Amino acid sequence: MPTDAVEDYLKAIHRIESRAGPPVSTSQIAEALDKTPATVTSMVETLSDRGLLSREKYTGVELTPAGEVAALEVVRRHRLIEAFLAEQLDYEPTEVHDEADALEHHVSEEFTRRVERLLDYPTADPHGDPIPPADLSTPEDAGTTLVAALEPGERGTVVRVSDRDSDVLEFLVDADITPETTVEVVDVTSFGLVTVRTGGGDTHDLPKAVANRVYVRYAADSTAATDGQEASDV
Repeated sequence: MPTDAVEDYLKAIHRIESRAGPPVSTSQIAEALDKTPATVTSMVETLSDRGLLSREKYTGVELTPAGEVAALEVVRRHRLIEAFLAEQLDYEPTEVHDEADALEHHVSEEFTRRVERLLDYPTADPHGDPIPPADLSTPEDAGTTLVAALEPGERGTVVRVSDRDSDVLEFLVDADITPETTVEVVDVTSFGLVTVRTGGGDTHDLPKAVANRVYVRYAADSTAATDGQEASDV
């Protein structure tokens, strides 16, 4: 069974691959996990020796098929635990990520299956991130774009918000910019500030860094912009 550290590395590499594609550099992994480059290099060698990563000198690493399966197992547990905490224990969306990080390494596959059945086979966690199914196939997440990529007058339904930065997530939750909320871009300034209007009529100014954390699917009557931008934040 993989150690906690191995699972954390695989999950981080999977997240980076999902956002930017392979290869993944040592510096990207170090930043994601707050580790020194030397520590990351040592672990990368270990994961490569175990057949979980393929590595090309001076380029980066990529999950092997075995590494992808192992990463998806962790992602699946993490997101199901988040859904369980939110739906059954009344945790707020801003609270579930850290709890799931602590629990994901210590639950069995049987527990995971029972949670999934109890929740009636959810397809997304409280932040809208897709939950890998039991067969560990990559969950579908096409047809989405970032709020930062929308033009004034375009609107869509929020399908996912990043949970990697707790302050950003808290800001979005307070603004009611959460999965299933309709948002319309009202204005985009020259320096990237995005003003959006939610379904309730309230407007909010989103710095570009925040608008880059919100993914929407277009409403039927909205002009399409750039589809297919995907990223996972577990």
